Amino acid sequence: MSAVPSPTVTLSNQFARDLAEMAVPWEAEKAPDPRLLVLNEPLAAELGLSPAWLRSPDGLRLLVGDLVPVGATPVAQAYAGHQFGGFNPRLGDGRALLLGEAADAEGHLRDIHLKGSGRTPFARAGDGLAAVGPMLREYVISEAMHALGIPTTRSLAVVATGRSVRRETLLPGAVLTRVADSHLRVGSFQYARATGDIDLLRRLADHAIARHYPDAAEAQHPHRSLFEAVVAAQASLVARWMLVGFVHGVMNTDNMTISGETIDYGPCAFLEAFDPATVYSSIDHGGRYAYGNQPVVAQWNLARLAEALLPLFHEDQDQAIPLAMESLDAFPRQYSAAWSDGMRTKLGLSGVSAVPDSRDDATIPSLVDDLLTLLREDRIDYTSFFRRLGAAARGVTGPARALFPDATAFDAWLERWRALGPDADGMDRVNPVYIPRNHLVEAALDAATGGDQEPF
Repeated sequence: MSAVPSPTVTLSNQFARDLAEMAVPWEAEKAPDPRLLVLNEPLAAELGLSPAWLRSPDGLRLLVGDLVPVGATPVAQAYAGHQFGGFNPRLGDGRALLLGEAADAEGHLRDIHLKGSGRTPFARAGDGLAAVGPMLREYVISEAMHALGIPTTRSLAVVATGRSVRRETLLPGAVLTRVADSHLRVGSFQYARATGDIDLLRRLADHAIARHYPDAAEAQHPHRSLFEAVVAAQASLVARWMLVGFVHGVMNTDNMTISGETIDYGPCAFLEAFDPATVYSSIDHGGRYAYGNQPVVAQWNLARLAEALLPLFHEDQDQAIPLAMESLDAFPRQYSAAWSDGMRTKLGLSGVSAVPDSRDDATIPSLVDDLLTLLREDRIDYTSFFRRLGAAARGVTGPARALFPDATAFDAWLERWRALGPDADGMDRVNPVYIPRNHLVEAALDAATGGDQEPF
């Protein structure tokens, strides 16, 4: 790779500098024939990057890792992780590089990260490369999540490399440029703890506080405050997933960020027919990461973070464990409150007062439970239903009723719900018209893999 003193791109190397034990300096594999497939121009502008320059030959070299910006130290990050419940103490970026951090228009640091840029020392048996289809999937799903107001890593660009990637067949290769508040994960803390180096663990926690939760630095117990902030962020995030019907697919601890952003869009999708048992990973035979299990898995992952942080909670582990459990116990309450508030809004009932009549809070949870039972029993399309329910709030009940093979039970539910005076406009503001429909995404990716980007 060659360095270029371009005023267009200047990155810092804070992670590489502060946590050298978790950062392996590395170079991307040279792309034989880079070709831009998609560029996120609004995101580029947020980062102070010129879209015109990114489309230039030097810009493409940056986006595949062949050009090192001023101030950057490309590194493969080390982290551990529980994958489908089994612990691996050394995972790391097997096919990715952190180029460095860029300050956005508001002065916040954002990671610039490459995915599919070649083998690193963490690659194990993998080739370190990525194919066009999966990288375009991450682009379209992550940008949809952003548009839906759900915290997420973002996609700046996808560049075809001109290199073939062998999977079941030969596929065209690509590199995704990912942008995140940071790539710190639960697995990052598991890695630091597994080394036995408590100073490294403390420096990592202090780095996370400075980067994400600066108020924790002023708390009486900063590291416990950090953990509580992550618990709250993840409770809010997973509630938002559940409210729009998003299924992450692979909620390993190395795929849970400290910032509370959604990361890693592999086998993920949005629910169509409502079914809490829905899974989207072909290897998730037991349904560990099914849609309905996501809140439970999130709390399990946070328990692993608590275990990693125990030495920072108290020098005596017997005293540290109750402190960790007390903080972790906030997750079910926070998740339930976020989900319940969100579901009330989806149903247009956020303004319904708690008074001792048919509008009391006990009525709304039973309405929600009864509705989800109806949706599950008849496998009703989740997104379409809530949009049509907005019309029903205006008195147009036909479209919603038409989704049910036998609308008798739904009619009874509808009468109870309409008696509460739902806010149709409020429903339309939160219930999406569009989601990335699975069959349309797959068709677009198949076409793009064959060279036709128009569907994408």
